[in-house]
Amino acid sequence: MINNLLARIVVAILVPVAVWGCQKKQAPLPVGEMADMILTNGKIYTGNSDQPWAEALAIKDGLLLSVGSSEEVAGFEGDSTQVGDLLGQMAMPGIIDAHVHTLEGATKELYECKFAFSSGPAEIRSAIEACVAADPEAVWIKGGQWGSDFFVQNPMENPKAWLDEFTGDIAVFLRDDAYHNAWFNSKALELIGVDRNTPNPPGVKILKHPESGEPTGVILETFGFSSETVPDWTAEQYLEASVHVTRVANSFGLTGVKSASATDKKIQAFLSLDAQGGLTMNYAAALETPYGHREEPLNVEELIGRRDAMGSEHVDTRYVKIFTDGVPTAARTAAMLAPYTKASPDAELTLGELHVSEDVLISDVVALDRAGFTVKIHTAGDRSVRVALNAIEAARSANGLSGLRHELAHAGYISREDIPRFGQLSAVADFSPYLWYMSPIIKSVVDAVGLPRGGEYWPTRTLIESGAPILVGSDWPAAAFNMSPWIGIEAMVTRKDPLGGSDDQLWAEEAVTLEQAINIYTRGGAAAIRREHSAGSLEVGKSADLIVLNHNIFEIPIEMVSETEVEMTFFEGKLVFER
Repeated sequence: MINNLLARIVVAILVPVAVWGCQKKQAPLPVGEMADMILTNGKIYTGNSDQPWAEALAIKDGLLLSVGSSEEVAGFEGDSTQVGDLLGQMAMPGIIDAHVHTLEGATKELYECKFAFSSGPAEIRSAIEACVAADPEAVWIKGGQWGSDFFVQNPMENPKAWLDEFTGDIAVFLRDDAYHNAWFNSKALELIGVDRNTPNPPGVKILKHPESGEPTGVILETFGFSSETVPDWTAEQYLEASVHVTRVANSFGLTGVKSASATDKKIQAFLSLDAQGGLTMNYAAALETPYGHREEPLNVEELIGRRDAMGSEHVDTRYVKIFTDGVPTAARTAAMLAPYTKASPDAELTLGELHVSEDVLISDVVALDRAGFTVKIHTAGDRSVRVALNAIEAARSANGLSGLRHELAHAGYISREDIPRFGQLSAVADFSPYLWYMSPIIKSVVDAVGLPRGGEYWPTRTLIESGAPILVGSDWPAAAFNMSPWIGIEAMVTRKDPLGGSDDQLWAEEAVTLEQAINIYTRGGAAAIRREHSAGSLEVGKSADLIVLNHNIFEIPIEMVSETEVEMTFFEGKLVFER
């Protein structure tokens, strides 16, 4: 483990000879060129192909002034320069999570009733009973997340009645692991106005008992519906959550994130935090648009107004999220080219459903591209991937090469004939490697899609070889229990469960190298938040966003990478996290 760096910096200032020993110093530079801080004697992975490794770096005004050997960088030491000895520890660029739901995860950790994705009925009941006992006067209890196969493994004729047995007059709302489906008790259904006569809102399916017609309490594709009906957190709670998630992100080595879909209220929390000087990472946000079935194009002028009204040094709102389908789990709501397996022997075959028609999506993407937005399109099924690629192709034809890299989120299932189109169109495959192993949600997906197609999930290596750009994100809190990038990095290389739950591999042929994985998490992430010229690698002139690790991830067994701990995180040259 690395010793306290700040203590070593103090020692270096007081006793500079002990730090530099007999090293020959370069001639003194003008005062204006002296570094504020020097980190030396390290194994620094730069991410710069022209200079992959370095021993030291110098920082001035938050930027990298020099990257090279300890002797070279020592020439930038002045009387007031802080000098830290890395003692051979590995440092690397800060990591960027380019697909995460920041405040959903933070509010879950701070305020919600939690249980593991793998929980059965007994565990869920115990967790909710404890939450009810802790706040018996509550009007609502929100929480989760139950597994995608929960009701496959635990059939219930009346899920809401099961919750009613121990929740009393408190409304209960529980999300699933995919964050697309929800489970309500009777009180919650009453408060949101859902009964046997309630029609399905566009794109939403209220499950009802086949005989009585009463709602069972389970509602599919309720992402947008629940946000409109279930009480939201307050602005003060969101601000507290933004503080929390920033600290958590820094602790995992994250110096940048992209919220995959954010309301203005959530973005305002980060704007407030940045104004207070507390936002110690770059925050990009995809503006939320209506979820579910939509027949009219988006109001792009309204989105431009929202974008231009929100933004700061570290908050960037030049992104828009569009959902084209659901999820390919037991819910079978992602749009596929071939039918899913049958949910039951008497069930009808289904292809899932597109929320937005191809014509409407083309109109949206062409207009958003022209307006300067990067579009993140939720495409969980191979049919929705094809439709989204068609929309990007239309934008390229109408607007030329705008330089905007539109993203296809969760594009795990891609038709072979569509793979070359990513590189041709500069369309980005937005992947969640946290899920690249046989976890409960992936088992649900594979069972619903069916073999062999179901197992051909996340064609990473093939896409890279075709020239496709890739970004990665945790998608936390959807199916991920934290924001750790190290689990995802290991899974990209092994295609196995980093947590040791299974030795099964998920499409092992699509594994990538560790260096490729790191590059995607750093340089790929920087491009995803439009900071490729200032972040993603450690090069002179770029922001001093870097992390120090407890071990050299290139010198340990790959199965240990998921256990990596970040000792320190620097953002713009300032130490923002220390273990």
